[in-house]
Amino acid sequence: MPELLSFAAFDWSAAGISLLALLAFAVLGWLASLARNDVSIVDSLWSLMFVLSLGVYMLLTEAAGVRAWLVLALAGIWAVRLSGYITWRGLGEPEDHRYQAIRARNQPNFRFKSLYLVFGLQAVLAWLISFPMLAAASSSAPLGLFDALAVVLWLAGMYFEAVGDAQLARFKANPANQGRVLRSGLWRYTRHPNYFGEFLVQWGFFLAAVAAGGAWTLLAPLLMTFLLLRVSGVALLEKDMSERRPEYREYVRTTNAFFPGPPARSGGSPVPSP
Repeated sequence: MPELLSFAAFDWSAAGISLLALLAFAVLGWLASLARNDVSIVDSLWSLMFVLSLGVYMLLTEAAGVRAWLVLALAGIWAVRLSGYITWRGLGEPEDHRYQAIRARNQPNFRFKSLYLVFGLQAVLAWLISFPMLAAASSSAPLGLFDALAVVLWLAGMYFEAVGDAQLARFKANPANQGRVLRSGLWRYTRHPNYFGEFLVQWGFFLAAVAAGGAWTLLAPLLMTFLLLRVSGVALLEKDMSERRPEYREYVRTTNAFFPGPPARSGGSPVPSP
């Protein structure tokens, strides 16, 4: 196990400036949302915030180790694909129903409140969750076993995210599937393969941090896991799904919510959520 990277060895000044960069980026996104009257744009910005945080940190610390560039490459590929897909998916669509609900709950003056309730909050969360990336970039130690495991987890996460998104896009493109629920491919084994993929990607970045001695950043992937399961991911998306799509009730009965597993027989007991 690598030695623990001390807090003193971590450049907190550079990390603080990266937070300021994220907040400035969030303000720009907020201004764009005012013009469109649609805060869903924040979903397209979310993954890019991680690359911005890491890029600013690397620039200020002059991080040039192999691990730093490896993590930047992995983060960049993940972020660009996810942001591009979300942007493409939202073209011509109204504001996501989740944000419509947030808008309704926070009237009057949601247009101003969204600056901190949506954009500012996501910037701070992205900064906190990016800490394993920053810690990984802080070390110039040679690559090792944990780095290899990090790449394996990242690859698995990208597979679940990218393939799951592609399968869902093809399903929705068929007018005959209007109102139906996708229950094939990766969606046969988990109701949220894309969220599970993001879970793997973030834990992969944590393993890269462990390789650099940054095991103290454990809070970051734990926070991301909590958000995916209990806040903005599975819990929020499925809050009223059964009411909007009655077929979803049977899907819940037979398919794991998050971690992939063999589907249960139709008509059995509901599959427990994680």
